[in-house]
Amino acid sequence: MSKGPYIAAGVAAAGAALAVFVILPAETGYDPTGVGAALGLTEIAEPTNLELERGMARMEQQEVLALSDTALPASDGITDVWEYELLPFESVEFKYTMPEGQPMTFHWQGSGTLAYDMHAHPFDGGEEVTESYGVDEAQEMHGRYTPAFTGIHGWFWENRSMDNVTLRLEASGPMSAATVFTASGEIDRPLEGAAEGPEGSVAGHAMQSGETD
Repeated sequence: MSKGPYIAAGVAAAGAALAVFVILPAETGYDPTGVGAALGLTEIAEPTNLELERGMARMEQQEVLALSDTALPASDGITDVWEYELLPFESVEFKYTMPEGQPMTFHWQGSGTLAYDMHAHPFDGGEEVTESYGVDEAQEMHGRYTPAFTGIHGWFWENRSMDNVTLRLEASGPMSAATVFTASGEIDRPLEGAAEGPEGSVAGHAMQSGETD
């Protein structure tokens, strides 16, 4: 009797097992047997975002970011408006220097959908203890943000479309300085009317990568 059918059946069974135990957990995060998690394959599909975990844990303890469907009253301090055009697959990061506990009201909007990561770096601890408070895609966002610590606070945006997207940010609050991070480097941006604020830096900080989710 020919062994061909048995070999073909064995290959098919091996292929099915490979799909269940390896391919599905790694590519989709679906892990019906639990083997994918044991081998660390599910993190390939859904990599752990430590910054977001820290931010979510923080927000269980205190209100850091409160979103709204409509415009909110301005916060005490200065008012700032910033616009930037993102080319296809271009990224930009924008940070305000802010003191702990003093709220900022903001509204940002793109002419198209943008991937974003709203996060903050404390001067005391820096990138090692960065916290993210939202990682997603949107075209517009209204909110009030209350810093959990003194440092630099703001957003990373990425245009994942084939069209140029114009981004407009409006913010009010106790911001004392602003910094723009691009692929070309770091740019200090003066804030008209800003009072003297906290001084410090995040050692070695540069624009993050585009892996926001």
